[in-house]
Amino acid sequence: MVRTALRVILDAEPDLEVVGEAATGAEAVSVVRELRPDVVLMDVRMPEIDGIQATRRILSGPEGPRIVVVTTFENDAYVYDALRVGAAGFLLKRAASEELVSAVRLVATSDSLLYPAAVRGLAAEHARRNPPVAPAWAARLTEREAEVLRQMAKGLTNAEIAGGMGVGPATVKTHVAAVLAKTGARDRTQAVIAAYESGFIRPNA
Repeated sequence: MVRTALRVILDAEPDLEVVGEAATGAEAVSVVRELRPDVVLMDVRMPEIDGIQATRRILSGPEGPRIVVVTTFENDAYVYDALRVGAAGFLLKRAASEELVSAVRLVATSDSLLYPAAVRGLAAEHARRNPPVAPAWAARLTEREAEVLRQMAKGLTNAEIAGGMGVGPATVKTHVAAVLAKTGARDRTQAVIAAYESGFIRPNA
């Protein structure tokens, strides 16, 4: 029922097309490898293998789709684990159709963080249970790169960051690429998660 509803909503958009569905985590891995979609909506709790393992397997190669995990509760520890292994963001099952469509479009462009406040909340809960570990990469960031990472954590786009810093979007894009390389992150979401986990950015600050 949930998959049918998602398909109806997404297929109604002229710029979106649902190319496949899967009923289990294992099937999801197989379908994604065969059809190579741009974005995957992945249920956190799936039969056979859960959404976290499926996400990890799908993203094990150098190239992979953008994955949005779908969950019932935004403070679910599974959601944070999914973000840590490579998911680009998460979406609540009760989200309105407009939110669903907007989330898919946003992660497809990879130019902003999906629901930054919610990610910060998850990071704060994780930090409460796990003391931060200072990373070696923090010392390698330039002052500009560090500022870009902080702005990324706020969910700002490249254009918004450029406007605030008084530089061009191309310059920000270069800084973002450097941040991802130095943190070893797959994308903006993983870079922000790494920043929170290391204490480089404090969730409650």
